[in-house]
Amino acid sequence: MILFDFIFGRKKRDFSKEPPSVPDKTRIYAIGDIHGRADLLEALHENILNDAKTAHGDMEMVVVYLGDYMDRGAQSRQALDMLIASPLVDFEHVYLKGNHDDALLTFLEDSSIGPDWFSIGGDACLYSYQIPPQNGLSARKKFKQLQEGLRSALPDDHLAFLSNLKLIYEAGDYIFVHAGVMPGRPLSKQNPAHLMWVRDEFLNDERNYGKIIVHGHTITAKPDIRANRIGIDTGAYATGILTCLVLEGTQRRFLTTEAVGLSKPA
Repeated sequence: MILFDFIFGRKKRDFSKEPPSVPDKTRIYAIGDIHGRADLLEALHENILNDAKTAHGDMEMVVVYLGDYMDRGAQSRQALDMLIASPLVDFEHVYLKGNHDDALLTFLEDSSIGPDWFSIGGDACLYSYQIPPQNGLSARKKFKQLQEGLRSALPDDHLAFLSNLKLIYEAGDYIFVHAGVMPGRPLSKQNPAHLMWVRDEFLNDERNYGKIIVHGHTITAKPDIRANRIGIDTGAYATGILTCLVLEGTQRRFLTTEAVGLSKPA
């Protein structure tokens, strides 16, 4: 019986016999969850630029950011400033959307999600935009005031950046997405929420997808390399380790940062 991958309906490849690869003359740098650590992003960018010097002159350089640029760490605003104003020169840039990025956009329209957003670190994002905490108010009034403060403080280019994030990117035998995919569903029928939020259903699934899924969202102490996926969220906001997966031909390797001692907001 011929098996077909659930994403594209094509015959599955046995990656144990034929290693996955990216397109010829292409080097891809995939960066995990940044979470308000602009300091680590700056350090990793420097590492990437130094690493890129080893590439041949006709090599296409692509950097893929897996989303969650904000929340938890203290430098959400600074991280977006860096991505917008100081992109890596001579690279193609792919910016994916994470659940935290989507939460900010949702909060701008619906302040009632404020408690849920704060429970996953949204308060640190507002801290970076210097929005006063609004203590002493009812929860409804507090988050309404915070919503109005964010609407005023969020620069137009930050809103445009967040509003134009992609959900998924494909290159060769790899698919890049923030959280993962829902097993058993074609790519065209994936729920955007699953691409940003899925966890156990995807993480515990061992089937051959026909592509290797590169994702963040779920923290592991080191890159989580499985037969069907590679997770690269190493908890940068808390560990000081921001991870980048480097793909070229059939080769894989990693660049990481070291902790630089930035304290979290009080």
